[in-house]
Amino acid sequence: MAKAKPKAEGPGDEAEGQDGGWSWVLVAALFVSTSLVFGLMRSLGVFFVEFVQYFEESAQAISWISSTGLAAQQFFSPLGAALCNAYDARVVVMTGGCLAGLGLILASQATCLVHLYLTMGVISGLGWGLVFTPMVATVMANFTRRRALALGLGFSSIGLSSFAFNPLFQLLVEVYAWRGALLILGGLSLNIIPCGALIRPKPRPKSPEKIISESEPRASIFHRVSSHLELSLLFERPYITYTLAVTLLNVGYFVPYFHLVAHSRQAGFSEYEAAFVMSAAGATDILGRVVSGWFSDLGHFRFIHLLSAWTTLAGVFIMLLPVSSLSGSYTALMMISLLYGFCSGALTSLVFAVVPMIVGVQRVMGALGLLQLIESGAGLLGAPLSGFLKDVTGNYIASFMVAGSFLILGTIAMATLPHYFSCKDPPPPERRSPADTEKVLHPEMEQMNSLPSDLSH
Repeated sequence: MAKAKPKAEGPGDEAEGQDGGWSWVLVAALFVSTSLVFGLMRSLGVFFVEFVQYFEESAQAISWISSTGLAAQQFFSPLGAALCNAYDARVVVMTGGCLAGLGLILASQATCLVHLYLTMGVISGLGWGLVFTPMVATVMANFTRRRALALGLGFSSIGLSSFAFNPLFQLLVEVYAWRGALLILGGLSLNIIPCGALIRPKPRPKSPEKIISESEPRASIFHRVSSHLELSLLFERPYITYTLAVTLLNVGYFVPYFHLVAHSRQAGFSEYEAAFVMSAAGATDILGRVVSGWFSDLGHFRFIHLLSAWTTLAGVFIMLLPVSSLSGSYTALMMISLLYGFCSGALTSLVFAVVPMIVGVQRVMGALGLLQLIESGAGLLGAPLSGFLKDVTGNYIASFMVAGSFLILGTIAMATLPHYFSCKDPPPPERRSPADTEKVLHPEMEQMNSLPSDLSH
């Protein structure tokens, strides 16, 4: 049992989960930081029209600003995880908050689109990548019994901040113009720094790799880098299977966010009615995150089974979205949208909560970073694929059908996980020893080390 484990185990061990006290302060920090990352990213569309008019560029060129920021956030997530494994999550998150704010502050002085790509895209994106994964992994390491609820509460800020930030950003643009608004948002993003400061630094035992580095420098450097990135996970079937499942569902997950309003307009509903459909789905999304976290932690069902159920239902409701509007019934479309929003929110926190059960809590940081890196391509593929199907068919029916089918394919991939049909979670795998990891990642390293010193240079 977890309580029987000695206190001296690693800082990410299950024994560290407290489920109370300071752990809930970290949930509040996750709540604020995620709102200042994804809530802010979702609301940057307010600046879209302003940039088109000011820089006199095409909509496609302006769209690359937000796309670059999203891609950078996911691309640099493994870097954030590796830095946390090598140093301390507190310093990494605080540095990320500084970069996120700095990028927006520098963007307020932009004179061309390239400047915006580098500031709002690369610099702020790098900052966001250093914030999200470490904060999520820290919260998961501090919870055992209420992990899903903690993540659900922390992620609920994404929907809430999206509602609050859109009108706020519009007001800031009207009062201070886009430059002043970005300057204020940069200052607002600096509030991530105190969120990172709330992470308690933990003593790190001396790593055994230190001994290796004195006698085998090349092997040690390679091993230390791969260890911090947790690259050994890429050779483990359960993790690869789960990553494939999440990648598949990620292809269709974001399609309604991009095209539900446009589909509603095409179905004959007014601008106000079409916008309200997405807002209503966002409201039930928030409810789904909290309810799912609470229900999951009751322990009646395994997390992977609940994730499969919510993913399947979300896929079915995505496929029903265009069907519900064929009759011209706004009520039917609204009902399906509400159900879709609830299920899509319910699966979000479980996607992360399942990870420690597959890789163990000690490797969560690196596992989350690699997961986001791999799934990022699928998330960016979904919207263009949906748009292509709309151009070919003339409507969004095929787009939503294909999007929903990807979520169902994700569920099928989850069903191939080892022990999937068992009623109890299998014990998480033990962390590989340095020697085992080195053999898996670089089997020829032993031969290199055996070469004479004059031939190895």
